[in-house]
Amino acid sequence: MTDLRNENTPHAVSTTNPCKACTPLGAALAFHGIEGAVCLLHGSQGCSTYIRRYLISHFKEPLDVASTNFSEHSAVFGGKDNFFSALRNLNRQYQPALVGVATTCLAETMGEDLSLYLHELSKAGDAPELPPVVQVSTAAYRGTHADGFHDAVRCLVEQLADPRTEAAGPGVLLFAPLVSPEDLRAMKAWLADFGLEGALVPDWSETLDGGPWQDYTPIPPGGTPLATLRAAPKARAWIEPGSILGGAVKTAGTVLRDTFGVPGHRLPWPLGVKASDAWFAVFSELSGRPLPARLQGERSRLIDSLIDGHKVVSGLKAAVFGEEDLVAALTGFLAEVGIKVVAVCSGGGSGRLAKALPAANVLDDSDFFDLEKNLLGVEVDLLIGNSKGHKLSKALGVPLVRVGFPVHDRFGGARIRLLGYAGALALFDQIVNAVLEHRQEENPAGYTYY
Repeated sequence: MTDLRNENTPHAVSTTNPCKACTPLGAALAFHGIEGAVCLLHGSQGCSTYIRRYLISHFKEPLDVASTNFSEHSAVFGGKDNFFSALRNLNRQYQPALVGVATTCLAETMGEDLSLYLHELSKAGDAPELPPVVQVSTAAYRGTHADGFHDAVRCLVEQLADPRTEAAGPGVLLFAPLVSPEDLRAMKAWLADFGLEGALVPDWSETLDGGPWQDYTPIPPGGTPLATLRAAPKARAWIEPGSILGGAVKTAGTVLRDTFGVPGHRLPWPLGVKASDAWFAVFSELSGRPLPARLQGERSRLIDSLIDGHKVVSGLKAAVFGEEDLVAALTGFLAEVGIKVVAVCSGGGSGRLAKALPAANVLDDSDFFDLEKNLLGVEVDLLIGNSKGHKLSKALGVPLVRVGFPVHDRFGGARIRLLGYAGALALFDQIVNAVLEHRQEENPAGYTYY
């Protein structure tokens, strides 16, 4: 373990193993949840390579992220020509239904004005051959991948929603949190359980977790249709998961509410009994139906599991890390099962996490160096967070329960369940088994009944 006892860095400006990924990565994930969409990064090629590598290692699926490919010339004289060429090349090679453009640090620092570029392109007469373009500002030096994700979803609604569209209203819009494709499929199943018409925005449950291909497919099938986004102002209601949402004041849900008068609900992630009950109460209100039998069964199995496993986990101490909304939800669930959270670490800097968890030891805008230093002399039994905490778990000699993004050193990151009663049950099984395995490895007697 790193000797941090003599470290004193209250004004450190460097980051050691950040507890976040870059902002345009989150935007790329959001765009990959739109049917027929291609993501284009306005900046250097290295940014798109890094993002592709990270997303592929987590989802284990082929994934393209295009780049305007800045060179030294572009960095000096601007990237307008690169931007125009990239749009034309993408249109020729992919025939996308949508191009989602996210800016990088270099483009943002240079002050690239994509709205002006698109206006110039339209005046030049090239716009009719191009698909719709949605742009989002995602400088990595001022946010996290969660910020980029939520900003991209908001921009999709702001720039595509059209109350004049002839498409029918989508019913209930569920805005997706940063969870696995398995959780997204569960969210869509909840709509069916309650007999509600609705849609998920965005939806990467098939685009980033589909079946095998006979031939390479440039744009994977699946995703939220553009017609759903255009008809969003006609939605009956929206539900937005998250109590922090990357610190954004303006979100996709508030755009629908403030611009188009669509009512909605913002709720903490449905992780655990209490939080899931709150979610399904809203579903019951919208549908006029009680909790369906299938979900009643899941709830009963979760409670039974918590009773069976409480003797293993009750009184344990944990540190959690990851996106702000994820760690807020995890902290609530751990309190529900009797595990004390001794530290909550996030790379987000909104300041809302500390307000959401006033009794917790919250490390805002922090990295793993900060977390390790904070845990010196503190009793901790397990870590809960993404794969980037593996080094710290080895240093502390405690198990790591892998959730969130990225999970790139284990198989099945795209199928990790967290949400709803069944998701909480899967997480609780994972926590209990991690504790039992750790105890067995430390005990020379090996296997024993618990």
